[in-house]
Parts: sequence; C-alpha cells; structure tokens
Amino acid sequence: MKPVSLALFWHQHQPYYPDDIANETLMPWVRLHATKDYIGMALHIQEVPEFHCTINLVPSLLVQIERYVNGGSDRHLDVSRIPADSLSLEDTYYLFDNFFMANEQSMIRPHKRYSELHQKRGIGRDSVQDAHSRFTNQELRDLQVWHNLAWFHELLFEKDAELREFRKKGAGWTEAEKTWLLDKQREIVGRVIPLHRKLMEGGQVELTTTPFYHPILPLLWDKKSAWEAMPGCPMPKYVESYSEDAQKHLAMAVEYHTKLFGEAPRGLWPSEGSVSNAILETVADNGFKWLATDEEILGHSMDQIVSRDDHGNLNRPEMLYRPWRTGTDQKPLDIIFRDHGLSDLIGFHYQRNEPRWAAEDLLAKVKGIGRAVAEHDATQTPFVPIILDGENCWEYYADGGIGFLRNLYQQAVKDPGISTLTVSEHLAKHPPTSKIPKLFAGSWINHDFYIWIGHQEDRDAWDLVHITREFLTKAEESGTASAETLEQAWKELFIAEGSDWYWWYGDDHNSGQDDLFDDLFRRHLRNVYTLLGELPPSVLFEPVAHFERRHLHTQPQSLLNVKVNGRVSFFEWRHAGHYESGSERGTMTMVTESVITNMYFGFDEERLLLRCDTQTSAKTELGDFDEIRIRFVEPFGAELRIDCKNPQTPKLVINGEERPDTKSVAAIDQLLEVAIPYEELGAEENQRLHLAVELIRDGEAVERSPSEGTIDLTIPSEDFEMLMWQA
Repeated sequence: MKPVSLALFWHQHQPYYPDDIANETLMPWVRLHATKDYIGMALHIQEVPEFHCTINLVPSLLVQIERYVNGGSDRHLDVSRIPADSLSLEDTYYLFDNFFMANEQSMIRPHKRYSELHQKRGIGRDSVQDAHSRFTNQELRDLQVWHNLAWFHELLFEKDAELREFRKKGAGWTEAEKTWLLDKQREIVGRVIPLHRKLMEGGQVELTTTPFYHPILPLLWDKKSAWEAMPGCPMPKYVESYSEDAQKHLAMAVEYHTKLFGEAPRGLWPSEGSVSNAILETVADNGFKWLATDEEILGHSMDQIVSRDDHGNLNRPEMLYRPWRTGTDQKPLDIIFRDHGLSDLIGFHYQRNEPRWAAEDLLAKVKGIGRAVAEHDATQTPFVPIILDGENCWEYYADGGIGFLRNLYQQAVKDPGISTLTVSEHLAKHPPTSKIPKLFAGSWINHDFYIWIGHQEDRDAWDLVHITREFLTKAEESGTASAETLEQAWKELFIAEGSDWYWWYGDDHNSGQDDLFDDLFRRHLRNVYTLLGELPPSVLFEPVAHFERRHLHTQPQSLLNVKVNGRVSFFEWRHAGHYESGSERGTMTMVTESVITNMYFGFDEERLLLRCDTQTSAKTELGDFDEIRIRFVEPFGAELRIDCKNPQTPKLVINGEERPDTKSVAAIDQLLEVAIPYEELGAEENQRLHLAVELIRDGEAVERSPSEGTIDLTIPSEDFEMLMWQA
C-alpha cells in the first residue's frame, strides 16, 4: 500500500470588527486569538520541522492583526489599560460583563485567582451593581490581567521564562506589571505574520487566502444559485448579480497576500467552502491553481458518486481521496474535497479524549482510508484533506489542544504509512486525472447556502446591502465624490458583504452578542452614506435581527410520571424539558449527525428522569457502543454508567468509587430512559444539576450530548407545581 498523503489544512478567520469611520473596535477576538491560536498553531508546526501542512489566512483578519501591531486598540484593551483605581462605574460594569468571556472549564477554573474572581462576580446570579461592592481595586486590576493572560498560548510560557514567572505570581500585580503584560501582548501579536512567512519560506507551510472580506462568492455572483441545493428557497427582494464585487474581493486578496508574504497564493479556500460553477472562471483569472470545499459537493456534482451509509462508511473511497479537475480546458482549476468526518473529530470530539489516544486514533483512521482506497485502486496514492477552523476548537480541549497536536504531528512524521504534505506538494506529485463537468453550488455546511440566505433576516440583510449599493453606484456615476472617498465607501460595502453577519442572523447560531453583530453590519452600510455626505435611511437604524434569547434547552414545566421501560409514550414526557441535538458552538458547525437526536428531562418527587432518542431504534443504534455515561458537572464527580448490552443494572459512581445497591434504573428499547434518585446524588431541592450524556467505545468518549455545555436543571421544591401553574 502506498503511503497516505495527509493534508491538514487550518482555516484562520475572524469577522471584520473595526468601524474605521468611527475609529473604534468593539470586540477583542482578533487580538486574543492572535496571542493564543494564531501564534500557537504556528509554534506547534515549527516544533516539528518535518511536518508539512496548509494554513489559510483571511485577508481581513491579517488587516486587523496589522492594525494592532501599528498601535490599534479595541474597547476591551482600552478598559484593560485604565488604572484600576481610575475605572469609572461604567468601566467597572464593562469589566464584569466582558472580562470573563472565556471557556470556564479550560481557561478560568485552572487558574486559582481567575476562578476566585469568577465566583465572586456571580455570573448568572448577581447583577453588575451587586458585584461592584464586593471587588477591591486590586481585584479589579487582577481581573484586567487575567482576562488578557488567559488568552496566551501555553507554548509561549514554555519558551519565555519572564512570562512564566509573571503568571506564576497569580495575583497582586501592580499597574506597571499590567502594562508590561499588555506590551508583551502587542509584541506577540506582531510575531504572527512574520512567523507564518518564515514557515512558508522554509517550505513547511503553504499559505492560502480567501476572498478579502470573506463573502459567499456564489451568492454575490448569483443569489439564485441557492436553488441548486434548496429548490424554491425564498429569495431577497433584489436578486441582481454583484459579480464585479466578487472579482474585486478576489483581486484584493491576491494583492494583499502577495504584499505580506512575497508571493501570490496558489490555493483558495472560498469562504465557508462555498463554490459554484459560475465563479470558477474568475477564480482562475486571479491566478489561483486550486481550491477546496467539502466532500458533499463532490457527491452532488457527480450524481452521488461518493456517499456515506448510516455508519459513515464511503461507497467509493478512491473517488473522494484524490484531487479533481474543474473549470474549463482554457482555464482549468484543481479542486480537493475535505473529509468532514475526520474534520469534525478534531473540531468536536477529540477534546474529551486522552490526547495520545486521540492522535493515534486519527492516524489509524487515515491509514484505514489508505487501505480502503488500495482495495479499489492499488495504483492510487490516497490523499486525505482534513480542513477545519484552526482557532475555535482549542479552548474546548483541557490543555488547549497541546497534547493532541504534539502527538499528532510527531507521530505523523514518524509513521512510514503517512506523508504530511501541503496541498500544492501533493498536486505537484499527483495531478488530477479526472474532471468534474459541472460543479454543484453549495458550501461545506450541508452542501447548501441556507445559513446565509435561508432565513428572512438573511434576506432582509441582503436587501439592505442592495439599497446601499445602488446609492453608492449612483453617487459614483455622479462624479461628485473624490476617488479616495469612493474607495472608502466601497470598502464599507465590501465589509457588509462578508459572510459573518449572515451567520448570526436566523435561529441556527448564537454568539451571545448577536445585537452587536447586527449593529456592526448596519454601521458599515450607514458609513457608506456618511462618507458621501448623505443621511442614512431610517431602515439602517432598525435591527435586522428579531432578538430572542436562544436557550440550549427548555425547562420542565411539571412533575413527570414515567415508567422506565424504553418505550415511546408521549404523555409521560409531555411536560419535560427538551434539548434538540445541533451545533451549540456559535462559531463552528458540526456536519456529522449525532446518534442522540433529542433529550427529554425532568423530575418526579424523588428522581431525576432522563430520556434520549436516536434516529431509529435506540437498542440498535446504542448497541454499537459499550457504555453510556451520564456525567454530572454539578454535583461534581457523580456519574451513572449504563452497559449498552445490559442496561438494567446501571452503576452509580461518585468521585471514582462505585456505590453499591443503587436504586437508579435504566432501559433501552425504542429509546433510552433513566431514573436517578436525588438522594444518591447527594442533591437536595433547589440544588442545581449540570449534566451531559457520553457514548463510550473502547474506553473513550466518542460522542457527547450536548456537544458543548450541559443540561442545566434545578431540583424542584415542594411548591414547584404550584409555581408552574401560576406561571
């Protein structure tokens, strides 16, 4: 069997946060991810010189990094710089609302002082006004420090003794020490772009780009392209093509990338993997040699030549794990298709596994693909592209992903069955031999554009872009505005064409700051009018989004009367709380389907009750696993383990010790049903319960529901039913 070409491809991107006209930036995420993920991912690669991969750097992200290097700031950084004893009441409240925005499990709790401050703040319990009286100036300063320090990548501490000593102090920093840290932060942000160029020039990394402000190119070109995957999908009122804008986003991206890195990019990651046949010619015209998207686009382009069964097995692996040719004979393009199952393992599942095991499991799966390809075509070199966000998943790993990435990179280069290559390296050795006659229009999420045009809010936003663009076009034709002003105005419009604003519209994603994203989108459109000396229309001051707080799950409305037998009974669970499986992580979307599709939960007088549904029969689908674990974050250390082959005798484990003679019961038939007495959990009325369900195979958790966060409940009091009735 030929060695498998493993092409890891990390996509680095953030929305364009600055309002350049007002000269303010309201969100800190480019700066914070720069000192954590952008520098950290590059340092990981530098540690293993034999390891080759591809990194996509979105131009609008790079612009923001340069902005910080040149002295730019953001609201969080401004508040971080204010001496603690000079903070206004408004600034202090801002600290309390925003400076705990980090993953609690992996970024707050591991640090004693940060965790103490988090507990003292009482998020979800106390108002900022209540918390204010409890904090001293020293505690406010420590919070300013920890908010920034927690976003420094662990490899930086390994390499910098001074930084290591700074963190070791843990609390009681002075204003001078805080200033030192913020200066160090800016210095690290300044290393991100040069380090990536160094890795590229050394041949270890291929750097690719994306249309400048991350638009969905097929929708700019033709909104009706959404009909290929979604026939009859409602359209915005205005459906005119903005093909010139699509061309401009590509041309600007190539020019800026070349300026920063000294050479033009060969590869294109179209925003959200979004492609269509119509955009291919302009992609080729801008000098690109290849582009990438998702495996489902290949399947739909070639009459399902590639598809997966219910267990995720491919029918024709030799067709997916190879490059293809698309475009025209005069303007050809190579195209590759990511394995979204392997990508989702890194993005959503391996965070719960032991790092070495996870790395070994991924490489074993890659070599398994090689064997499957060889069975169909022994002459083919298997090519496995794994493409995913390189920034958003690591905060969900207990150690920030260090153990997994180190093991993965080190093991991969030692394995004779695997060659780690950049995409262009593989294409140079193994150019495509088969052509796709017509490329299907879709993205890397469900092979469609639903997220960006499928909601009424999306379509309303597109119409606002159109109205503003028409105004700008007419202003340009009038000849009254200077070239510089028009350039600024078009830039603001191009920013509003970016995919990120539409990502947060509709009901499928939630940032917790959707109102801020909505305001930024409309700000950029208003800026077009302001730059040209006109008053923006009133519609641009009205929110596009219809804000409702989106909860992970609903709450029980009444006590339940459940017979635990694994059989469907609508009335038993009618008043239960409900969670529907989906993507809980706002910035990422998991493509692979969960085994558990729905969860229902509630209480009777003495027990917590839980039900899990699957796509078909739970007995069949859960039978593929060894064990089901109901894990409690609160009460901490409690866990119910259910043998999938013998569910009638579950084991209750508290802090690693099995409790004999548990009265917990479970049944698996059409669905999974479980009952756990409060008493055995050591829980009382009005006590909070935070739980999740994990599916275990070979001792490792391979799926979790919810995939992020927990089901959060409160054990009902005696007057629960009366309170619910009054509500």
